Amino acid sequence: MTDQSAPALKEIFNVERLQHIADEMTAVYPAFDAKGFLKHAKAGLAELSVMQRMARVSESLHAVIPLDYPQTLKLLHALAPRLNSAFVSLFLPHFVASYGLHDFKRSMAALKYFTTFGSAEFAIRHFLLHDFPRTLAVMQTWSLDDNEHVRRLASEGSRPRLPWSFRLAEVQANPELCASILDNLKADNSLYVRKSVANHLNDITKDHPEWVLSLIEGWNLDNPHTAWIARHALRSLIKQGNTRALTIMGAGAKAEVKIHHLQVTPAVINLGDRINLSFSLESTATTPQKLVVDYAIDYVKSAGHSAAKVFKLKAFTLGAGELHSIRREQHIRELTTRKHYPGKHVVHVLINGERLASADFELRND
Repeated sequence: MTDQSAPALKEIFNVERLQHIADEMTAVYPAFDAKGFLKHAKAGLAELSVMQRMARVSESLHAVIPLDYPQTLKLLHALAPRLNSAFVSLFLPHFVASYGLHDFKRSMAALKYFTTFGSAEFAIRHFLLHDFPRTLAVMQTWSLDDNEHVRRLASEGSRPRLPWSFRLAEVQANPELCASILDNLKADNSLYVRKSVANHLNDITKDHPEWVLSLIEGWNLDNPHTAWIARHALRSLIKQGNTRALTIMGAGAKAEVKIHHLQVTPAVINLGDRINLSFSLESTATTPQKLVVDYAIDYVKSAGHSAAKVFKLKAFTLGAGELHSIRREQHIRELTTRKHYPGKHVVHVLINGERLASADFELRND
């Protein structure tokens, strides 16, 4: 994460939270230098992003605790359940990644423990960089663990494109390396785990879409947990209109529909306003059909050209001759990932990957 972090997120590690950490550390370690910790942790705090603040906490603990790594870990084990925020607990695995690469067995046990309080997904990646085969072997055993947090760590920590972290080049080049982890978790009963598996697979679709499609085509999608993972794992490919992905979802056939009353209102807006997309779908088929309905907006770019961004609407079965109304509101506002420019923005309705109708709205420069 960069210094563009939302202020509210940065404030998870505010002065009050640092005091909380100091107080709880003192409770488990009466000799703790709370004053020295706070001085070190608060230095330049306002300029630090949320992830930099998290790192600063572990660095400050290391700076003032005059004990070796195993002794310090024992204190952090005692501290973990006393922390009042799951996100704040991320500094615990960060400490392990920063100061425990030399003590593999003890560090793996620590990450397994600490992840149950928040997540060790960022920390484990440093061990994958340091000793990939040995770390991956441990993560494969974690994928069979009774604890959902540990199972999720196996998938989330090995994602090739984990947000807020560096990419894992080995996994990005060869997704087969994590195939056993994904296979162990493909029908997991925890939604927390299933979301991670779907995101891991969606990461892979950016580099090896055919590998993911072949994998999922071999799955038993009668299992609702597996079907859920497949649907979310293929979301990027479905947005692209990938025929194999749509076929897996049962929507590979050309949609037999008519679109009525397509509207984007209001026709002219200012930045910060909302648009409303509405239309009706009428089936022209004689049997029920599975439909995946998306929409794309051609956003105007700085050079005057446009680039499409696809958004999910819904997937459903439309009965023979049935009429179904769809409505979606969207806030047109500035984002860190998207800057808006004035001009005509075209909205396209996509049914089973095919563009079937379009409308537009004007974004003013007021």
